[in-house]
Amino acid sequence: MHLCYFDENKHAPDNPNFFIGGLLIPDDKAIEFEKTLSQIAFNFFGSRALTVTNELHGKDLFHGKGNAKGRKLEERVQVFQDVATFVINNKIPVRLVCIDVDRHLGKYVYPIPPYRLGMMLILERFCEYLDTADDLGLVFGDYEADQVTGAVVDFSEYKSQGKTPMYFGRPLGRLLDTVYFTQSHHSRFLQVADLLVYMAGRFENRAVVADRWHEKTVAEAWEKIKASGNVSIQRWP
Repeated sequence: MHLCYFDENKHAPDNPNFFIGGLLIPDDKAIEFEKTLSQIAFNFFGSRALTVTNELHGKDLFHGKGNAKGRKLEERVQVFQDVATFVINNKIPVRLVCIDVDRHLGKYVYPIPPYRLGMMLILERFCEYLDTADDLGLVFGDYEADQVTGAVVDFSEYKSQGKTPMYFGRPLGRLLDTVYFTQSHHSRFLQVADLLVYMAGRFENRAVVADRWHEKTVAEAWEKIKASGNVSIQRWP
């Protein structure tokens, strides 16, 4: 069994790329991996408690906002480096979908809403990996009140129809039950998904990285994750 975790970013006119995705955790490694992530959180917050005040959140860590406000830049950057090391050393599969929202909306007369499309595609990518691993999976997402019901209904329809409705749609039979949603501060794995999506959204489509130490250091962490050999990013359209 694999536990599949995903998060998404907030696309905007100045950031037209919508990223959704995350990581797959083999269940027999989940306890060990959770302990590692709890240690990373403890090193930064001084606590392992799964609360909002101890949540690893990419945007806040990078900009020194929220629960990372007032912390030293080096300490905040270290979290990105530690998470990168965790992903690389444990050979954790990372699957992401990148939707160029402007191109998507301009290409189709009746475009599928970006979140709905991204959700469908990331479920396909999770299943694609599970096919190669010959395993089953459960899917967990960050709770978004306005998206939960639609995502669960879509997933149930894809399973009842036998496959997703894309031209090259694929079965989702390896994904069990439903899509589970919870607040990200309740799950260290969802927090890793958040950091992965944040790094991808910030650096993946930039030709030039700003000449600032923290920008370059976190960008290097992201490049190391991509070079680890188990990262796949689907681009749409």
